[in-house]
Amino acid sequence: MVEVSIIVLTKDGRPYLERLLPALSAQADKVSSELLAVDSGSMDGTLELLRSFPVHIVEIPPEDFHHARTRNFAARLAQGKILVLLSQDAIPASENWLECMIKNFDDPKVGAVYGRQCPKPDSSLERRQALDAVYGGVRIVKDPAHRNGLGYRFYHFSDANAAIRRDVWEKTQFPEDLKVFEDLGIAKRILDSGWKIVYEPKAAVIHSHDHNTLGLLKRYFDIGYTLKLLKIWDAPGTRKSLLRDALRMLKDKARHSRSDSPSRSVRKSLAQDFAKSLGMFLGLNQNCLPLALKRRLSAFRVFE
Repeated sequence: MVEVSIIVLTKDGRPYLERLLPALSAQADKVSSELLAVDSGSMDGTLELLRSFPVHIVEIPPEDFHHARTRNFAARLAQGKILVLLSQDAIPASENWLECMIKNFDDPKVGAVYGRQCPKPDSSLERRQALDAVYGGVRIVKDPAHRNGLGYRFYHFSDANAAIRRDVWEKTQFPEDLKVFEDLGIAKRILDSGWKIVYEPKAAVIHSHDHNTLGLLKRYFDIGYTLKLLKIWDAPGTRKSLLRDALRMLKDKARHSRSDSPSRSVRKSLAQDFAKSLGMFLGLNQNCLPLALKRRLSAFRVFE
């Protein structure tokens, strides 16, 4: 049986895949593995590029794509004992990314692993700080037996750079009732089932997306809604830890803004932090809002 299946969902990602596929091919040769791509209607030469590598390609109509359902579909197609999930624009930061990821499964109680996401060199101040808050340099073992005082980070998990033990996925699966943040949903299922999740900073990728201020407000509206829906908001330490990290970032920016000539990036980042806080508050209290407004506030159309 194949030991590792590397799953990449693709859509018009040729510029990223030109860097990603050679890196994956070199690392996949070190273990018994397969590369699986599920493409949802690429028109930019992505399919032609995929066919030039040893990749099992499955095509689906663009309208069939769904963050949770498509990942479950791909996992069912995969043959590996370990399912590695990677975004098409997440580029491994080292030649031993895959090895660092899968060695954590030497512990039979580990159900899933996720790696560090490092911002691109030209990322905004907001993104650099946001990623730094949840992707530090210290390895973390999240054990349901004791929450380690992690607060909201206890359930944090990203399938942009992650691996799940196949038999654990079979018992949990990505929750298809979620239109987005399916990775948060499966992480909660895995941890609540008694499995450990490891954060492995050595399994790092370069991956980040800048957002404008309105986009952040809408994104964090959906985050707030999802935290409440999954009952993570009421879990021990969630509120306190979110407030602590938010205040820490605000203090850091305020210190820079008191300089003789605060940079435009600092002022912009402060505005974006306010937008994120407002979006989170509205999402947590979305039951008080009219449906028409919720539809306008949601980045991922979760109310349609």
